[in-house]
Amino acid sequence: MRPIAKLAFGVLFWSLAAVAFDTRAAPYPERPIKLVVATTAGSLPDIVARLLGERLAASTGQSIVVENRPGAIGTIGLGQVAKAPPDGYTLGIATLPLVVAPSLIPRLPYDVEKDFSPVAIIGWNYAVLAIRSSLPVHSIPQLIDLAKSKQGTLKYSSPGNATPGHLGMKLFEQQTGVELIHVPYKGQPAATAALLQGDVDICLAGMLTMAPHVKSGGVRALATMAPRRLTSNPELPTMIEYGYPELKLIDFQGLVAPAGTPAEVIERLRMEVADIVAKPDVRLRLEQMSMEPVGLGPLEFRQLIQSETRRWSRFVREAQITVE
Repeated sequence: MRPIAKLAFGVLFWSLAAVAFDTRAAPYPERPIKLVVATTAGSLPDIVARLLGERLAASTGQSIVVENRPGAIGTIGLGQVAKAPPDGYTLGIATLPLVVAPSLIPRLPYDVEKDFSPVAIIGWNYAVLAIRSSLPVHSIPQLIDLAKSKQGTLKYSSPGNATPGHLGMKLFEQQTGVELIHVPYKGQPAATAALLQGDVDICLAGMLTMAPHVKSGGVRALATMAPRRLTSNPELPTMIEYGYPELKLIDFQGLVAPAGTPAEVIERLRMEVADIVAKPDVRLRLEQMSMEPVGLGPLEFRQLIQSETRRWSRFVREAQITVE
């Protein structure tokens, strides 16, 4: 190769290399991020997403666009995340149905353990068991006695099949030996309205949903399925205190990205979530929603997904839960 040609080739090579380096070194994020929520507007995941999005927008300088894509036990919204380019500009809020869906839907549009990059667990969410105020019981033992005296009669509402509210009540039936009637609704607001109107007798939901109605006397909170008493409602006993050590329901609110998202992007997001969750006002807001802020990272989140997928697979099989 002639000297001039060599020089031209060298200039071209290093110019292209410099462009490639600049592309790799481009700051993240440099454009708006879409945050997909697989539940309806006004649900706990939606509220958590908007709280997180507001803080992420402030710290990154980019808009966070929250998009609700409910349906099919959350698989519609999460399917959108799994199929998105792995560049950090499409993220999703993952909750308990993420690890339950594989046991209920034969052909998922994604592989739960392979098609997502876990980012962080924002917090644990604990359910509260509430009853219509006109039901003549004031404790869990009284509720169990009434349910046993009227097996297959009392009804409970949930935001839909395989949601935490449904799974928790199936666990309640299994552990206490009662038979109840499940009435699924499209979303938590409708499930709560059914309890308030007396269409159902029981509803298992977060205190975010139930607190105003408990305060007004519209519903009566009897207990929580948390492993310990809630900071926001220390007067509520746990099911463990009533002698049911296995009657725990720990939902989670986590952030996931498509598999293959660069490690440096995942780390940036993890750090952002940890910083946000550590802020006193955010912690207080989460605790007011019956949540326990944690901010755990990708490793812990991946281990949780693996262990909970296996745990709920066994329970779904034993309890014969279906999506019909």
